[in-house]
Amino acid sequence: MADTLKDKIAAVTGAASGIGLECSRAMLAEGATVVMIDRAEDRLRALCDELGPNARPLVVDLLDGSQVSSMYERILQIAGPLDILHANAGAYVGGPAAEGDPDVWDRMLNLNINAAFRCVRTVLPNMIERKTGDIIFTSSVAGVVPVVWEPVYTASKFAVQAFLHATRRQVSQHGIRMGAVLPGPVVTALLDDWPKAKMEEALANGSLMQPKEVADAVIFMLSRPRNVVIRDLVILPNSVDL
Repeated sequence: MADTLKDKIAAVTGAASGIGLECSRAMLAEGATVVMIDRAEDRLRALCDELGPNARPLVVDLLDGSQVSSMYERILQIAGPLDILHANAGAYVGGPAAEGDPDVWDRMLNLNINAAFRCVRTVLPNMIERKTGDIIFTSSVAGVVPVVWEPVYTASKFAVQAFLHATRRQVSQHGIRMGAVLPGPVVTALLDDWPKAKMEEALANGSLMQPKEVADAVIFMLSRPRNVVIRDLVILPNSVDL
């Protein structure tokens, strides 16, 4: 343990798998108490039992606005005032816009945009009052480079970037840092619909990253001196040409 985040209280959404789980592990290893937020109750509780007493489970359906609005009060009860919010939870939809299912788009957009923005809204007043805090979004390289095969997902991440940086400029005067980690393709459940052959090829040619590589980037962002903010950190497999 490096104790970079000793005595810090963090909350990570989408913490039961993938990037959220690895970021939770990394923050715990750096000394933080981590409220792991997900709707997968059984898996979440099992993971927290495995990770130890500084991992605190919080079951929230991020698509339920009332649950998100009351989330901060529950964080206070089980851990205390929040120092770090990692708005990580998200969904992925690719494919041609002319062939997409708008109902599937709606669910993804609600999670990637509305739920993420609500999470920030519920934690900001206390951070402003305390004059400190870090908010990190798991965005995507698709938030700065339009990706032709995923137009709706790309649009959701462009929205995240716009909200993030407009809000960042509002709250920096209160000692709050906001930034985004923008990974390229990562091996997570978001790629579960990839054909097995495509996945094997991508792993073999080095065009996919592991969640831990994203978690290392997040720890780097959080561990900078308070007078420095990492506004955007793009992390790509070296073989990806973007």
